[in-house]
This record gives sequence, structure tokens and C-alpha cells, in this order.
Amino acid sequence: MPPLVPYRFLVRLAHRCPYLGTKPKPGLELPVAGLLRNRAELDDRSNFADVRTAWNEFGLMVSCEVSGKTRGVEVDPAKPKSSDGLSLWIDTRDARTSHRASRYCHQFHLLPGGAGGSPQVVQSKINRAQIDAPMAEAKSILIAEDTGKGRYRLSAFFPSTALTGFDPEQHSRWGICYHVRDAELGDQFLGPNADFPFSDDPSLWDTLDLAK
Repeated sequence: MPPLVPYRFLVRLAHRCPYLGTKPKPGLELPVAGLLRNRAELDDRSNFADVRTAWNEFGLMVSCEVSGKTRGVEVDPAKPKSSDGLSLWIDTRDARTSHRASRYCHQFHLLPGGAGGSPQVVQSKINRAQIDAPMAEAKSILIAEDTGKGRYRLSAFFPSTALTGFDPEQHSRWGICYHVRDAELGDQFLGPNADFPFSDDPSLWDTLDLAK
């Protein structure tokens, strides 16, 4: 019988987000030190995606590599929450006491191109938020896609202007959560699974430590 509460839910992790001295650009391979380890083995699960972060004074860089595919991706930009790709939640204040998002909480969806299309970043409002984060200028977030046999990698750069409250000097610990969806391979979560309202509740997110 599976546990009533996933074992990963009982462990709250702080993930190191390494400082990157290189000028940020889409397609840049991020260091393995920035890998967001989700401890899937605690729930007898295996991962099919490699998600990494890095930062510098210009903004935050995120990459997501999905491997093990035998068919193409399924993407509908009009329905980003049900499309293949990476959903990412970021709280630039790492609030742990409120179950509702503040203006510092952001929700982004990184979508692969699919069928010869271009990758996209879609920002969505967070359900039940106390105050919605400002919508970032779409063109300010840069994204690139690298594909190969049975795999693809998305890499995105979020400039400081796209992340309300970006101030690593004063606030170097952020909230972080992700959900990788793939119609063929399934779902991969950073923390609690879809049985829990992590998409709405920042108190369920992990911590991202912006180390320099």
C-alpha cells in the first residue's frame, strides 16, 4: 500500500543555485551544481528530466532536458498547463507562512517547439493569489531549444525585470517548484505530487539558495 503522504513531502530541501559569471544567453549549458534534485527514489520513482538553475546580477537561468522519448511532443500554447514542457514557480521572497501567493510569486511555462515550431515561455497568474505578480514583457524572456534523438533541452533566461522583487543581495533565498509534463513519459515533480495544491500554495515549495 502506498503511503498516505509521499515521503518527499516529509523532506523540505534547499537547492543551491550557483552563480554564473558568464554573460547569460539561451542555449547555455548550466553547471551540474545547479541540478534541482527531487529525491524521486524516496517514492520509488525515477526521473526523465534534468532541471537546473543558475543566476547572476542580470537574472535567473533555467534549463530542462527531457530524455527517453520515442515520439514527438504534444504542445498547445493556449493550454500550457496541459502541454508537454516545464511549469516553474518562483517566489523571490521564499514566503513559508502563507498558503496564498504574493506579488513576488511567479508562474511560467516553458514549452518545446514541436512539429518544427519555436519554443515559448508563457506566464500565467497563480490561482487564489493575494496579489498577482506583474506580467513580464514577453520578449524579455529568452528561450532556446536543443533537440536530439529521443531528447530535447529547453534553456531560458529570465531577466531581473521579469521577476518582481529580484534582489539577490538582500533576498538570496527564494521559493522554487516545478512540474515537468510529458504525454509519453508522465509527470515529474520537484516536491509533492499532483495530489497536493502546490501550484497554488507557496508553502509547499522548496527553497532556492542563490549562492555566490
